[in-house]
Amino acid sequence: MNLRWRMTTFFTGGCLCGEIRFKANGPAQNPHTCSCTICRRHSGAPTTIWVEFSASNVSWTGPGGAPSTFRSSDYSSRAFCPTCGSSLGAIDDNPVVALLVGAFDTPDQPELTPTSHSFADQAAHWWNATNKQD
Repeated sequence: MNLRWRMTTFFTGGCLCGEIRFKANGPAQNPHTCSCTICRRHSGAPTTIWVEFSASNVSWTGPGGAPSTFRSSDYSSRAFCPTCGSSLGAIDDNPVVALLVGAFDTPDQPELTPTSHSFADQAAHWWNATNKQD
């Protein structure tokens, strides 16, 4: 008898102070960078790196529970820690949770590698968001 075990990939992460923690089980979807005005202002960075999960596959596991949110558009709210202010991602209405890759405990996992760049035309002219290796 040949049994196949299906492994679920789990991703964990959280904010700077540890109050807000998350656990997301795969698959990780649509890993991408974004240089739109909302993402830049939400993160304070010229470009953000996102990965999406079905909302039912994300749980908030830290002592602070779910993050605070700010309605940033007609379809999405930005998530952040109310204690330390760390940006964690976006909670969309469709329902998708897009998490900032920088908030992951191990952001170098292959599943989190960006495959596209949204709003590249809004990036600062000096910013090159491609992954160049010397």
